[in-house]
Amino acid sequence: MKSILILNANCVNEGTIQNRDIFIKEGRISQVGTDLAFQTADQIIDAEGRFLLPGMIDDQVHFREPGFQDIGNIFSESRAAVAGGITSYMEMPNTNPPTVDHKRIDEKLKIASQHSFANYAFYLGATDDNLEEIKNVNAREICGIKIFMGSSTGSLLVDNPESLDKIFTHAPIIIAVHCEDNSMIENNERIYFQKYGESIPFCYHPLIRNVGACLKSSSFAIELARRHGTKLHILHITTADEVALFSDLQLEEKHITAEACVHHLFFDDSDYEKKGSLIKCNPAIKTQSDRDAIRQAVIDNKIDVIATDHAPHALEEKKNSYFYAPSGMPLGQHAMVSLLEHYHSGIFPLELIVEKTSHAVARLFQLEDRGFIREGYWADLVLIDMDTAYTVSEGNLLYKCGWSPFTGFTFKSSIYATIVSGHIAYRKGQVDPNPSGEQLFFRR
Repeated sequence: MKSILILNANCVNEGTIQNRDIFIKEGRISQVGTDLAFQTADQIIDAEGRFLLPGMIDDQVHFREPGFQDIGNIFSESRAAVAGGITSYMEMPNTNPPTVDHKRIDEKLKIASQHSFANYAFYLGATDDNLEEIKNVNAREICGIKIFMGSSTGSLLVDNPESLDKIFTHAPIIIAVHCEDNSMIENNERIYFQKYGESIPFCYHPLIRNVGACLKSSSFAIELARRHGTKLHILHITTADEVALFSDLQLEEKHITAEACVHHLFFDDSDYEKKGSLIKCNPAIKTQSDRDAIRQAVIDNKIDVIATDHAPHALEEKKNSYFYAPSGMPLGQHAMVSLLEHYHSGIFPLELIVEKTSHAVARLFQLEDRGFIREGYWADLVLIDMDTAYTVSEGNLLYKCGWSPFTGFTFKSSIYATIVSGHIAYRKGQVDPNPSGEQLFFRR
């Protein structure tokens, strides 16, 4: 493994921005200092004027393998992720077959060991009948237990109170939950179908999958977690009403935490007019006031981490009418630069972006030696040209599905380089052809 010397970087880490040199050896950060130019390294990067951040740890992605490789796979989507400054990801269980036992986890780990450009871990999906798998989860290798309390079908939809009670009672590691109330959504679908038939305008998506459906489900999950003392993480908060459910305590004092996603921080319901099905996702992008409340919750520490919920679909499928256009969008390649727009707008300081995309994720999931720029830790880093504009176009997309909700948008910042486990995975527009991601481990 080649050694790397990064000189003159504006290092954003643990609440400070300082000019630092970083020496990387055998995949890890060997030295952090102010004058390391004397070091001999195989590769030298002069970072003068650029900002060095811990790489984003994305705790929610859907890479579609196995079962849906025509729209995405671990190779293609992790490749896009490192181009966007994501160095590690935690992938969801709604594949085909679903990841609901340790055998399926092992199969994914084998694929990732050969094909992942970023570091990787996988969730074990909860069902009504896999409680023994949950009880015996490999806590060092599996990032969490994922429960779809809404927005899923088949065995992965778990909305039976008795089943949920058992899972919350026995889960030995963190539970991550998608919270939407299916019965409320189905009733809203019937109402809008009676009015518009199958051609419901996409602007009504946030009224069908509305605030009430999110709030009811999130409140129930929190009730279960409090009753059983379960460590609970509620994914992709979309409403101002839900924000009020969460505490602003320090992360270590919480056993119930919340996540925001980059698209819910960026778009609002006025964007349906131009974007339509391209921004159809579950839970839905809602009003500007909801979006602004989520942004404020990030600032106020009521929302603990920021993720993507990266979920590619074929463009032809997204062009279908309301009921047939799938929910989800590819986001990994543009997650970090979209968050930096909030820095340029004066909404989020850089230190806060690093906290919510890296530090807090590492602490919440108890990641082993990642998420910080510290001596001895794995070198997972992203180097950013803060004032070099980057326009998203079909020609520079790396997603297998070949489209983005950001196409045509010019971001104020761009990713210069991404280092994954001490390997330069991406630099100046080029992804290294050799996948170098390592398996993530957890101190539990």
